[in-house]
Amino acid sequence: MSEIKVNKISPRTACGTVTLGDSGDTIAIGAGVTTSGMGRTGTVDWQTSSIKTSTFTAANGEGYFCNTAGGAFTVNLPAGSAGNIVSLQDYNNTFDTYALTVTPNGSEKINGGAGSLVLPTEGQGITFVYIDSTVGWRSVHETEFAIPGSNYVAATGGTVTCCGDYKIHTFTGPGTFTVTSGGTPGGSNSVEYLVVAGGAGGGGDDIGGGGGAGGFRFASPSIAPLTYPAKPLAAPANLPVSVQAYPIAVGGGGTNGSPSGREGGTGVNSSFSSITSAGGGGGGRGNNDPTPSPRTGGDGGSAGGAGFFPATATSGGSGNTPPVSPAQGMDGGDSPGPQVTGGGGGGAIAVGANGSSGSTGANGGAGGGLPTAFGANGVPCGSYRYYAGGGAGSGDCAPFGTGGLGGGGVGGPSGPGTPGVGGSGTTNSGGGGGGAGGKSATSGDAGSGGSGIVVIRYKYQN
Repeated sequence: MSEIKVNKISPRTACGTVTLGDSGDTIAIGAGVTTSGMGRTGTVDWQTSSIKTSTFTAANGEGYFCNTAGGAFTVNLPAGSAGNIVSLQDYNNTFDTYALTVTPNGSEKINGGAGSLVLPTEGQGITFVYIDSTVGWRSVHETEFAIPGSNYVAATGGTVTCCGDYKIHTFTGPGTFTVTSGGTPGGSNSVEYLVVAGGAGGGGDDIGGGGGAGGFRFASPSIAPLTYPAKPLAAPANLPVSVQAYPIAVGGGGTNGSPSGREGGTGVNSSFSSITSAGGGGGGRGNNDPTPSPRTGGDGGSAGGAGFFPATATSGGSGNTPPVSPAQGMDGGDSPGPQVTGGGGGGAIAVGANGSSGSTGANGGAGGGLPTAFGANGVPCGSYRYYAGGGAGSGDCAPFGTGGLGGGGVGGPSGPGTPGVGGSGTTNSGGGGGGAGGKSATSGDAGSGGSGIVVIRYKYQN
């Protein structure tokens, strides 16, 4: 190898340019050589071959990965000179457990203040540039990035449980489902869902109709090969997600019809992403209301049953309102006046029963039953968890009507001295409230609707 030793290389003419090497050549600077006059580009040389695990003094122009897994330690900044630069980065997301302390040299400052700076945030990184004695080391860039790469969906929000290779996020009230990794088709990049709206209240005093269940919408191709009650209502595909925050709305139950004879209140919608389930339709008002308006059940996700009116038959409301496919709910039952009976509220998979010629209560329509892979909602229904059962319509004779599987309320009893109170829908089931019983010495209310629920399920590992 040839070697040339000189003190200075200058251009042969006054062109001001000296070219070292040809295209494709590598110019190597020997180890330990100090360069000057070449300036900096505002970046640092990251020291990847030396991960820091204990107190050390940083050097100008270098960046360091700091691993505090074994305990907190300190980085001492070098003596500052205008333009000096140092960068620090959490090595593997441990600064939240053991913080990193940054200490200036002597009486120098950090961001204009005397004393050390503590980095306590998971995934935190920071770059300092020394300006002058007034400001000292100025932080010019700061990040907090701790999300690992993944081929699977990753998210936060709600109550999180696991079932095999799937994570389940359950929202029993408003919240946010925040996707931190959108995944890939090779792992997962979409989610299964259950969105149930609030059930409606039952119809008010003297034989009210049952409240309709909240709309029931879900998709779960991973359990599609199984046979289960809600399977006919399953959407054919999962819902794609991306890295963002998705607001979750969980609808409240509708108000109960009072002894003055009002219709039951409509349930409140629940939603996640592009999926909205409609609140249940209120149960029809009963006979004692002096106004001549019809006692028909209200329309909704599932519809309310008709209230009793002696002069004529009355009709239940229309379910799946507004319409979606698969249907989110069923119609409410009719009241066949002059028989003294209200119609049952519609449920997710069955219409509310029509009033009986024997003046007994009408059962609420059954809700959708899902395998326990979708989590629990407090409704003990054997092998499946049921949601969105219709409230029962009351009658003048026992039995007074049973609420549909999935949290539907029972019909209120009738007769002198009985309170006639209809049962309320179960909380977080989307069940409809039961209709109020017949007029008595102590008239009773109908039942209120049960609040809804949102459940999100996705594959998070193989």
